[in-house]
Amino acid sequence: MEKIDISQIQGIHIGHAHNLEAGTGCTAILCPEGAVSGVDVRGGSPGTRDTDALNPVNNRKHVHGILLSGGSSFGLDAAGGVMQFLEERGIGRDVGKTIIPNVCAAILFDLKCGDFKVRPGKEMGYEACINAFEQPFRSGSVGAGTGAVIGKVNGSRHSMKGGIGSAAFRVGELVAGAVMAVNCVGDVFDPKAGKIIAGVLSENGNELDSSEELLLAEYDSQRDFFSENTVIGCVITNANFSKVQATKLASIGQNGIARTVRPAHSIFDGDTVFTLCTGKLDASFDSVGILAARAVEAAIIDAVVSAESLHGHISYKDFMNLKSQL
Repeated sequence: MEKIDISQIQGIHIGHAHNLEAGTGCTAILCPEGAVSGVDVRGGSPGTRDTDALNPVNNRKHVHGILLSGGSSFGLDAAGGVMQFLEERGIGRDVGKTIIPNVCAAILFDLKCGDFKVRPGKEMGYEACINAFEQPFRSGSVGAGTGAVIGKVNGSRHSMKGGIGSAAFRVGELVAGAVMAVNCVGDVFDPKAGKIIAGVLSENGNELDSSEELLLAEYDSQRDFFSENTVIGCVITNANFSKVQATKLASIGQNGIARTVRPAHSIFDGDTVFTLCTGKLDASFDSVGILAARAVEAAIIDAVVSAESLHGHISYKDFMNLKSQL
């Protein structure tokens, strides 16, 4: 197994657009030739667009774009910019009068990072599409990960900066990768290090606490203090799969979230994983599933370690520098 850059997956273009001052942004994942797609919504508070069409019993055959966006439900408007960009280039379903691109989307809550009055809209979605062809993919506090924050159990003062990341792997001619925006209520656990690497800060801000233990200590609490979370992303592969298989692959991709986020899939998260299968290669389902889960896992770690401090939320890099000085 060889680790590769996400940009090496042929036929896929990924671009970011964001407003650092406002602390929000979006990421467009484009497949101009179309790809078989599925989705798995595991969190209890999702915000999505056009996911019903991905149900295997429904007619949609291909998807041309996936949008990941900040801005909570307001951020779904950015999908209009993706639609416009693709329609202008004749990418989509020909209905005679025009071309209708198939674009699905998922959002995360970042309204408490920066200026809540600024949200990704049609213009920002269009800009992300332009950048998908003009700029290399970047990880960290960019795109949909711009305003992402993690470790929110004890409020914003004790949380850390999340972000967006990617990872991809090749075995022979088979490739599979993932792009993940990390905005979880809990902590990020690195399986290779065997420990939590980012999340809720201790009272003095010099150590990491455990979100799961803090939640258990408040087992009888009914307060809704988590309505600001979500891990969203997309698994991408060149495998030739049906919609049923693509849907199952999205479910397996969620294993990567379960391995790295503690707790995962809470009732106040909207954890959502899409798939894009470009159909270039016949491959066994289980082999792709293994790579997909590993890619999601690695992309989540990449998002956190690549993040930059923003609007009072300390990044993993700055936190580690702070600890080294103590």
